Amino acid sequence: MQFRKTALRVATPVAVLALSLTACGGGDDDADAKPKQSESQSAAEASQSPAEAASGGKLATGESATGKVKEGDAEVTYKITAQKVDIGTEAEAQALVQDKADAKGKVLAVAHVKFTHKAGATLTDSPDANDGTTIWADGQRGALLIGASDDAAGCEDPYDIEGWKQGESHVLCESYLIPANAKSVEVHWSEEDGEPYIWTFPNQ
Repeated sequence: MQFRKTALRVATPVAVLALSLTACGGGDDDADAKPKQSESQSAAEASQSPAEAASGGKLATGESATGKVKEGDAEVTYKITAQKVDIGTEAEAQALVQDKADAKGKVLAVAHVKFTHKAGATLTDSPDANDGTTIWADGQRGALLIGASDDAAGCEDPYDIEGWKQGESHVLCESYLIPANAKSVEVHWSEEDGEPYIWTFPNQ
């Protein structure tokens, strides 16, 4: 899995729609897409505890995963917990994109993920830890919106984080468009080339 770099700061009030909306799963141009898991794979992952899972698996609300991220020239180990997903309205979603048709029948979903630096060097640049975060709805990946969560309550801007050292925690957010009628929302986080850890939240 290639990780994306969101180095481009959004200077306009309209968020950047980062992938095609022809299908909720997006297209081949976004390397964050994950193949849909078979039922047997999902069952096997669900039977493993976070401590037993070599890479990936389903986690209960409040449970944490541990993963490694290449931060600059060093590898950093994080404890990762998906805390919640804030779901907006279709009108709010349409206000975030240039073409309102892109958000028809969709709502904004903002995943709040807490990262705790457990081991490794102090960061000297903005973190890449959140690059492994994606949002899925009813088994399909949503459409990434770059810049939509920059000012969301409870979300920290990774570009404002300096000198992140062991023991420190930060909440980083990702924003996606998902179908308004989705029954469940999943937050996925994975190491590069790893299987995702999955937290499931009801869409209320």
